[in-house]
Amino acid sequence: MIDREKIERAVRLFLEGIGEDPNREGLKETPARVARMWEEFEKMRSFDMKLFEEFGSYNEMVLVKDIRFYSLCEHHLLPFFGKVHVAYIPDGVICGLSKLIRVVKALSLKPQVQERLTEEIADVLERELKPKGVGVVISAEHLCMSMRGASSPDHLTVTSALRGIFLKDMRTREEFLKLIG
Repeated sequence: MIDREKIERAVRLFLEGIGEDPNREGLKETPARVARMWEEFEKMRSFDMKLFEEFGSYNEMVLVKDIRFYSLCEHHLLPFFGKVHVAYIPDGVICGLSKLIRVVKALSLKPQVQERLTEEIADVLERELKPKGVGVVISAEHLCMSMRGASSPDHLTVTSALRGIFLKDMRTREEFLKLIG
């Protein structure tokens, strides 16, 4: 649950802490804007996995690739962003393709690390769809490494999570990796 008042106080203190005047024209509304943004994110974090059993005989790979996402590094509260590739092999049910995108968006809208995000996406799809297998690959740029620290822009960090047949069958894994390019 979002506590708007706490967020506004915290943003105001943060601005003061970095030497800014939270009452100056450009920053006056910033605490309220940040609180509204997190309220918006909270609404977007819920999703419903609508499942369809009428295509229960379909048992080939379903892949949605290049799903754009944006998240925040939990260590520095700086953005990391990139693309997610999600695949599953149905076992009696399929879901609406937009639900795969909604799962990615819902899970990315909180401070975290890319490794956990990759695992969480795979875990949700495995739990909700009960498929023969799930594959998730994320490639992302982390501003905490591009803007500061290593100061290495344009790098990509790649993480993967494989479940079921994607983990056990080399041909399925190779097909997935070939399809995502």
